Amino acid sequence: MDQTAFPPGSRAPFAERPEISRGRFFDEPASRTRSAFARDRDRIIHCTAFRRLKGKTQVFVAHEGDHYRTRLTHSLEVAQIARSLAHALRLDQDLAEAIALAHDLGHPPFGHAGEDELQIRMADWAGFDHNVQTFRVVTRLEARYPAFDGLNLTWETLEGVVKHNGPVSHRLDEPAWRAIADYARARPELDLDLGGFASLEAQAAAVADDIAYNNHDVDDGVRSGLISLEELEGVPLIGSVLAGARADWPHIDDHMLRLETVRRMIGVMVEDVLAETGRRLAADGVQTIDDVRRARRTMVAFSEPMMAELGGLRRFLYDKVYRHYRVNRIRSQARRILAEMFDLFLAEPELLPPEWQARAVGADQAKRARAVCDYIAGMTDRFAIDEHRRLFNLDVANDL
Repeated sequence: MDQTAFPPGSRAPFAERPEISRGRFFDEPASRTRSAFARDRDRIIHCTAFRRLKGKTQVFVAHEGDHYRTRLTHSLEVAQIARSLAHALRLDQDLAEAIALAHDLGHPPFGHAGEDELQIRMADWAGFDHNVQTFRVVTRLEARYPAFDGLNLTWETLEGVVKHNGPVSHRLDEPAWRAIADYARARPELDLDLGGFASLEAQAAAVADDIAYNNHDVDDGVRSGLISLEELEGVPLIGSVLAGARADWPHIDDHMLRLETVRRMIGVMVEDVLAETGRRLAADGVQTIDDVRRARRTMVAFSEPMMAELGGLRRFLYDKVYRHYRVNRIRSQARRILAEMFDLFLAEPELLPPEWQARAVGADQAKRARAVCDYIAGMTDRFAIDEHRRLFNLDVANDL
C-alpha cells in the first residue's frame, strides 16, 4: 500500500467513517462535540467495568506488586499501539482506540485461571467466554443510563468487540455465544455480520493486543525474577533485539537494558505489521470497507517470518513464565477461591449483595448461575480474595 496516495490527514478509502455509522441499538441524537466513535471511547473509559480493570491481572495477582501490569495498564498500552497503527494506516483512530480499550472488559479476576474456572462452573448453564462477557458488559450489564442498559455503542464498535480476532459465525452453536445470537435476532437490521471480517480498526486493535502482551509479559517476567536477560539471549525475536541494544549501549545497567529492549521490540513488531498490512491490502486489491469485510484473510497482521519468531517467544514464555511453579501456585489458589465462592452463592443466593440477590433469589438454576457468574466475573483480584475471606473465615466475620 502506497501511503503517499492519500493526502496528509486524510482517511484511507477503507477506513470507517463515524458520520455514516450504522447506528446504535437505541437511537440517540449525535454529540455536538465528538464523533460517534469518540463518544464510544469516552463511554468505555467512564464505565465501571473499565475502572475495575486496574485490579485485574493476567499472570500476576494485583496485590503482588505495584509495577506489574494490570488489565487496565495493558488496555491503555493496547490502545496506544492500536492508535499508532490506525494513524499510520490512515484509519479512524477513535474507533481503533475504543475497541482496544473495551477488549478486556469481560475478563474475570485472576486472568486465564479465573476464566478457566468459570468455564467449568458454568458448563451446565451455557458456559463462559470472556469475549461474550465483554459483549454482555457493554450491551446489558453496565447500568449508567436511564434510557437503556449497557453503553449503547455504535454498530462498528460492537462489531470490533465481537469480531476483532476474525469471523465468529462458526461459534454461534456454542452455548456461551447465545447472547450475541440473541442480540442479532432482536434487531436484524443491526446484524453484526458474524461471518465476515471486522474493520481494519478492529484488526489493528487485535494485533496491538498481541504486541502489548508479548512485550509486557517479557518485561514483567524479568522484573519478577522468573526469567533473566541472559535466558532471553537465545530466544527468537527478542534475542537479536537484546543483542542490538547491548551493542549500542554496552554500559547501561540491566534495568535500563530491559526497558530499551522492550521498547525496541515493540517498534520492530509495529513496523512488521505495517509492512505486511501494506502487502496484503495491495495483493488482495482491498479498496473499500466492504472489501475488508469480504476479504479472504485478515489484513492487519504479522508477516510469516515474524509469526514464526513470535511462536518461539511464546513457547519460551509458556514454559518459563506462565507455567513457573510460583505462577502455578497462584493459578491453583485463584481457581479454588472462585470455585468455592461460586458453589456457595449458587447454593445460598441470599448471601449475594442485594442488587445481585434480585437476579438470583427465586430464579431458575440457569438464571441463578448466570447471576452468580456475572457477579464473580466483575470482581477485581483483591475484592475476590477479600470476599472469599469474608465468606469462609470466621475471624473476619465482623467485616461483613
